[in-house]
Parts: sequence; structure tokens; C-alpha cells
Amino acid sequence: MPQTHRLVWLSVILLWATSISAAPRETIAFDAGWHFALQPAGKGFEQPSFDDSTWATISVPHTWNAIDGQDGGTYVRGDGWYRRTFTADPAWKGRRVFLQFDAVNRVADVYLNGRLLGHHAGGYTRFRFDLTDGLLPGNNVLAVRANNEANNTFPLGGDFTMDGGIYRHVALVLVSPQHIAMQDHGSPGVFVTPQEISTDEAGVAVRTLLEDSGLAWGSARVAVRIFDATGKSVASSEAPANAAENVQHLAVVTPHLWQGRERPYLYRVRVELRQGATVLDAVEQPLGFRRVRIDPDKGFFLNDRHTELHGVNYHQDMMDRGYAVADADRERDFAIMTELGVTTIRLCHYPHDERAYDLCDRLGILAWAEFPFVFDTPTAETAPACLANAREQLREFIRQNYNHPAIFCWSIGNETSNGHLDLAEPILRALNAEVKEEDPTRPTSYASHHGDDDPRNFIPDVVGFNRYYGWYTGQPSQLAERLDNFHRKYPQTAMAITEYGAGASIFQHEQHPPFRSKTQARGPWHPEEWQDEVHEASWLTLSNRPFIWATYLWVMFDFASDGRSEGDHAGRNDKGLVTYDRRVRKDAYYWYQANWTTTPMVYLTSRRDTLRLEARTDVKAYSNCESVELFVNGVSRGTLTSTDHRFVWKDIELAPGSNRIAVEARSGAVRITDSCAWVFTPGTPYHPPTDEEAAAKK
Repeated sequence: MPQTHRLVWLSVILLWATSISAAPRETIAFDAGWHFALQPAGKGFEQPSFDDSTWATISVPHTWNAIDGQDGGTYVRGDGWYRRTFTADPAWKGRRVFLQFDAVNRVADVYLNGRLLGHHAGGYTRFRFDLTDGLLPGNNVLAVRANNEANNTFPLGGDFTMDGGIYRHVALVLVSPQHIAMQDHGSPGVFVTPQEISTDEAGVAVRTLLEDSGLAWGSARVAVRIFDATGKSVASSEAPANAAENVQHLAVVTPHLWQGRERPYLYRVRVELRQGATVLDAVEQPLGFRRVRIDPDKGFFLNDRHTELHGVNYHQDMMDRGYAVADADRERDFAIMTELGVTTIRLCHYPHDERAYDLCDRLGILAWAEFPFVFDTPTAETAPACLANAREQLREFIRQNYNHPAIFCWSIGNETSNGHLDLAEPILRALNAEVKEEDPTRPTSYASHHGDDDPRNFIPDVVGFNRYYGWYTGQPSQLAERLDNFHRKYPQTAMAITEYGAGASIFQHEQHPPFRSKTQARGPWHPEEWQDEVHEASWLTLSNRPFIWATYLWVMFDFASDGRSEGDHAGRNDKGLVTYDRRVRKDAYYWYQANWTTTPMVYLTSRRDTLRLEARTDVKAYSNCESVELFVNGVSRGTLTSTDHRFVWKDIELAPGSNRIAVEARSGAVRITDSCAWVFTPGTPYHPPTDEEAAAKK
């Protein structure tokens, strides 16, 4: 080739490389086309030459425990292997190519073309590996060994199924050699901190971490712009780039506040890494202006306004899917919760998918974000390794979710009571200090079921208690005395209730059930009415105590806990207000809707107790309306008013055969109705089965 041609060709190559490296980041979905098998390690599955043609073809999100993790007994905990062949696009030349996993439970080893890219321990946070230097022209083979066995990775234990697999999304992320950090513990590389918020002006500090691949920064600059909800630019800043981090301070005039469910106003922060007019990389993050204050006497304040936090606990799994849920399913769950009137969610007992925090931001739901130090504590021998892993998981957890305005606290754990109690306290203190170092702007929290004087209760800024009066212990009436005694003894400690409730089967019914023992709570007989009465009594106690700054009922949806055998399904915790398949809202769901919402509603309880053996019964409805009238077979049985959203007609007589039970609620000019049918068959008076009889029938 003549010298002049070689120079021209070299110039074309350089121009092509420059144009590729100058392109902004690109995210490519990598969910489809995986092959999967449950196989132990050591058989060469990571090697490109291995023939995986007999393996199942799947898409992620995926788990191998979707069915056996919910059926009672044990579930498979071990190695699951995933393999995917893909072609490196020539257009990727000049860019860095990162492989991003939103989560793999519990540990993952990732191989590219037979070479170990890296190891990640922690089943609930995002991680990335740089593929660039290992990519080959043409076909490349990825192999992932996922393992969900118990090890030195938190959580060490838990009353929930820990599904194995690549159960969240996977993507390739392509960036310029000079880019906003991709290797900072899975974070976005951009950290947005509101400062000095007032009605006139709000400050914003934007910290941007940068990475490069050996190129000089030259004239590169970091440009920050803030956009309001209409897309209008309301603040901007630009500064020279450097190889570590940039901090820029901006101000937004007359800011709109993020005011929870009332007005969840979101701004958008766009950070660009620029070289002249070329955008090398760009990241966008949410911004919400809000101030949080928790008063030990008066409760929770959002932007200096008292805000009632009506909350639920939420696990991430779903029936027949386990952890591997679709984005649309997550959105449906949040729609059910907003319909209920939820203003806060405890995202228990681990970091959830970022889409859950996104939904909280958008819907104005305040999020209690929880770290997976649950139940079991390590031994003296394993404690150093466990704590080192816990620190890493905590950094990932906070840095990945730092910018979500909905997150108002970082919880350092839940019920750390099994095993070596002497080690739980120092680990909690270490985690609390780590949170303060990572994010001093939010309070720390902890969910405790310990005694009132336990030192673990006083490590974080605020504490929540898990109290199951009327279910695992005592009577619901005892809850009030327990709360009052703690507040009287520790008036400067801000206290929430992070768990309370009872189980319920929609197939089991008993009118006016007695509150039973813990043994019976663990048994097969969980009539729906038992749950109703626990929640009614508990909520009336909690709602009357302003020093309880938040309440979180246990739990929003039934969920898998494969070691349980109780109620009408083995392998399930049935304390949900909604069934595991999301098809049925239990009675107690409407109790809270009556208390937490203002759109007129009315609901007849015990509607599924359709076969009646006694001629006389009470009829109960929940409503947020002023008055409710009862009709039995078209005949009015009276209109009631109520101060506590319960309307109870005593000793109503049923006719033999089918009875139509209907209620009409009135709120001003609004009329709404609900109805059901009960069949009365005269005969032997009904007596609830013993645990032994219920177990035999089951």
C-alpha cells in the first residue's frame, strides 16, 4: 500500500475510533438467550467448548426456586449455572463494555471465555464487571455460577425463602474510555445532596466520580443541569474534569417540595462529561427536595408538616415466580398499595430492586430501606469475614440508592437474636457507624423484637418494635401498656412499630374467634376473622398514640417461607392483607382502606364464610362514610354511625337457605353499596375444629 494511502487509512481509523469513544453511554438489555442447569461446580461449565445445548433455554429474571421455595419443607440451595453466547459488535470498538447484574442470589462467579471476571457476594445489590479486555472478535461465551447456600454472606438466616439465581435484570453498558464511574460499588457515579432547603431557594451539591482508561483528561469538563418536572432547565454548572471526583454546588429558586403522597414533585439531574461539544458520557438521577424530622413525642414531620406514616411491610417475591418478578408485576403491587392508602413502605429485609425505590419516588411513598442483617449472628470465628462482607454490601446498598428522595432512613437490621447475642451488638454498632460515614444526611433505624431495655434498641437514631400481641403473645389490649411503658421510660427515643399482625386463610372462618397461643398461631387453623380482630384492636391502639411516628403492619402480601407449615398452605407466611397470588384482598385490607383513605368505600366482612349453621349472627362492615344501612333479603335492619369505621349489627337473624346481605353507605350525596350471599342450613351448631382436626382435614 502506498505511504499516502496508509496515512489516509490511518486517519480514517483514528477518526472512527474517536467518534465511537465520543458517543454517550448505551445500555443493551441482556435478559434473553441464556441456557441454565442446576449443576455443581467443577465440570468445566465455564469453558467456551462446553456443550450446553441440552440445558434449558431461559430469560432472566430467573430463579430455580419459584416452585420448591413455596411448597413447604426444603428447597434447592446450591449451584445454578447460566451460559450465554453473544457476538461482540465491531461498533463497540473504542468503548468500555461493562456487564451489569441487578442482583444474583447469593454469590456469583462470572466467567468470560473461560476466564474468571470476578466474584460477588451479596444477593440483593447491583454489581458490574468490565468485559472489554477479554472480548474476542466474533462469538464470546459468558458463564455465571450462582449459589444460594448459607455462607458468611448476610443474611445468615431469615424467615423467608432465599431464591437462587439471576433473578433481576442483566445489561451491557457501553461507555467512553473517559466516563462517569462504573466501578464504584455498582453506584450511578453521581451523588445528589439537597442542602439548606427553604421556600425561596434550595441548594444542591452534586458529586461526580470519574474513571478513565489511561487517556489524558485535557479539556474535559463536567456539566450539571437540573430540570423541573416539565423539562425546563432551572439550574446549571460546569467545571473542569479531573481523574477522581468533582463537586459542584447549584441552587434552585422557589423549589417545589417533594411532599409525599400529596405532591411527590421530582426534579431530574443530568450530569454530562464533555470534551468540547462532544458528550463523552451522561447520567441522569432523581432529585426531590424534602426535609425529615422525627420527634419522640409528636411523630414524623415532612418539610415541617406533621405526616402520618401508614405503612406496610413488603417482600419482593410472588406466587409461582419467587424472586423472579416482572416490572409490570411490581407496578401492580404498588398500585394495590396506593389504593390501600399506604404512605410508607418498609422494604424488608434486604435491598430491593431499584425499580421499587423509583416507584416510591414517583408515588410519594416514604421508604424504610433495610440492610439484610436478619435473625442469625455469626460465630466468633466467622464474625470478621461476615463483617467485612457486610461493610461491602452496605456500601453497595447506600451508594446505589443514595439519590432516591423517598428513602428517609437506612435500617441496619432486624431481630438479630438467634445465635451469638454478644456479637450482634458490636456488629450493629459497626454498621451504624458505616452508614453515618456513607450518608450523614439520613437517620439510622433498626427493627427490634428484644426487651425494652436491650442495648441494641438504642444504637440507631430511631427504633421500631415488632410486637405481635393477639397472635404470638398475649392479647391485643396489652400492646397499649407495652408502648406507653417504653415511652414513659425512654421519652427521648423515637419509636415506631415495624411489625404487628396475624395470619389469615380465606378458606377458614370462625365468628368471634378467641385470641389463641403462639402454638396455635403456628398451627393449621388461621380463620380470617382472627386476623380481622387483631388488626382492628392493634390499629385503634396505634392510631391513638402520636408518639408512634410510623406503623408498618406485617405484611402486605402473603409470601414464601418454605420452612413454615401452618394455615392452609405449607411453605407460606399468610399474614398478608392480600393473598400470595394477588387475587384476593382479605377483610383486613378493607379495614385499613376505611381508616387510611377518603374516597367513599364500604365493605362487608366475613363474606367468604358463606355456609352458616347458626340462625343468628353479627354483621360487620368497614367504611369511611358517615353512616351505613344494612339490608337482609331486601329488608332494612337499621342505619348505624360509627366513630371508628366499624359498623356492627348484632344478632341478625338469617332465613333458611340463601340470604342476600347488602349495605349502603352514605357520605353526603354519595351512595355506595356492597353485598354478599350467606346460606343458612339449620343443623348442629358450628364449633371450630381443634388444631388436630384442622391438620387432619388439611
